[in-house]
Amino acid sequence: MSSHTPRIIGVIPARLASTRLPRKVLRQIAGEPMLAWVYRAAQQCAGLDQVIVATDSLEVHQECSRRGWNCLMTSPELPSGTDRLHAVSRLVEADIYVNIQGDEPLLLPSHIQAILDLFTAPHVQVTTPKVRCSPEEISNPNSVKVVTALDGRALYFSRATIPFDRDAAGGATYWKHLGLYAYRKAALERFASLRPSHLEICERLEQLRLLENGIDIHVAETEHDTIGVDTEGDLRRVEEILLQRKPERP
Repeated sequence: MSSHTPRIIGVIPARLASTRLPRKVLRQIAGEPMLAWVYRAAQQCAGLDQVIVATDSLEVHQECSRRGWNCLMTSPELPSGTDRLHAVSRLVEADIYVNIQGDEPLLLPSHIQAILDLFTAPHVQVTTPKVRCSPEEISNPNSVKVVTALDGRALYFSRATIPFDRDAAGGATYWKHLGLYAYRKAALERFASLRPSHLEICERLEQLRLLENGIDIHVAETEHDTIGVDTEGDLRRVEEILLQRKPERP
């Protein structure tokens, strides 16, 4: 009896009309557009069968075409990257879809592979990574924290400091959530069919929609942190790190 090898697609939502840092996916970092660093890392992940940029921008589409990258135009009315991922799932058939943030130029292939490896268990429907939270980020609401059960399922995600070390004994371990997700197709369809939930709206974290509706998220540990680029300061920090790495250009 032959076993089915799942087809896995990586999708990079790349909206150009970002508010805090305009045109950020095409901003230059260490001599290349931000999107190039993300696309290159995704292409190097052996677990992905295909990588697709999903955009609502003709300029991004033209840049992708110039570089020979796979790109699909999606509606500018879509409210989130996950909705753009779902739009791609209706056009390109796969078993698992990975939402790869277009503003994470420090992404490594190992980040993606870590969350794909969890799908060896058939009950796993959604996966995401975590990394140990640095001391300066524990109380930073821009760094989302996650707490997990012993079996790796996410119990909660929050911008607050969780868990709360009530006795200040210093025994708590804090984990930062990295905004990378992989979904089986059925779970992605279910997510897209659900209305934004109360906790999701309160925390401004869309993954809470899954937890509130009883859909487990399994969390993989990674050793490498990333920096989501939202400001000029973030961009400069990332550029310094990439120049120190001295990788091949995308």
